[in-house]
Amino acid sequence: MFREMRRSKQIMSSEACEKILNQNTSGVLALSGDNGYPYAVPLSYVYSNGDIYFHCAIEGHKIDAIKSCNKASFCIIDKDTIVPGEYTTYYRSVVAFGKIHILEDAEDKMTAIKKLADKYSPFENAEKTLRTINSSWERFCIARLSIEHLSGKQAKELINPVLFEK
Repeated sequence: MFREMRRSKQIMSSEACEKILNQNTSGVLALSGDNGYPYAVPLSYVYSNGDIYFHCAIEGHKIDAIKSCNKASFCIIDKDTIVPGEYTTYYRSVVAFGKIHILEDAEDKMTAIKKLADKYSPFENAEKTLRTINSSWERFCIARLSIEHLSGKQAKELINPVLFEK
């Protein structure tokens, strides 16, 4: 169902892709937008157990696009170093394809919100985090992108595993 990568020597392992998903804090979500135009929006996320979770407004372009068609892709650029003398960049990126579901179950929603809070405020007091979550509960819309296909590609110059360390 998903295309094979053309430059197979540059394919990254699933483990390397997941490492990038865990380490990074933002990516670009691509949806089918209004009037057949693609809609790509940068957002913060958390990756957990094969799923990508993110917050969205309860109304607006993103939520309308998700409700219209829940198929999406999500891209993270992990590295993009310009190499002027070679007229190129040394890059590393990951693309996830899947379907988005809005979390309706209160327990699932709370679990996802806590994961987001832990990622973006790791040193915050747990009680304060819970108070903040509870005070905004009605405005929280949490979506889960269930990954069906994950691929990563890197510049051939980065294939050496020693260079993968961040």
